[in-house]
Amino acid sequence: MTLNVYIRPLDVVDAATSYLWRNNSIVWEQTGSKPDCEITLDMENNWIKAVIDNKNERRFAICVSSTDEYIGNVQLTNIDSGRAEFHIFIGEPAFWGKGVGKTATNLLLEYAFKELLLKEVYLFVRSDNENAIALYNRCG
Repeated sequence: MTLNVYIRPLDVVDAATSYLWRNNSIVWEQTGSKPDCEITLDMENNWIKAVIDNKNERRFAICVSSTDEYIGNVQLTNIDSGRAEFHIFIGEPAFWGKGVGKTATNLLLEYAFKELLLKEVYLFVRSDNENAIALYNRCG
């Protein structure tokens, strides 16, 4: 059964949750970009404040529909000339393998092509991240 989720714009208040993810080594195993120091709440607040104002980025929180719980991020960066780079991150391990990635990806792609009128969305993925590759293939 796929968990029902929605996306909403990322907000500074989300830092209270997301900074915990950035310090969880299990969460970062597949990304290959683990922080090289402990991320504090202030650091995360400042990071979110900076990125939500970037004109060439659109960052969203992934939330569970039934509870509004914030469980991850999905975003478009490097938006330029009808193209953007895709990123997704499920920070709450309890929600891994529940269809969240597919739903959030499809919601963001719909936004990218219908609202932003992008022509291309691309991504980079580690070659050993088989789950992510399978997801991206299912989403086209």
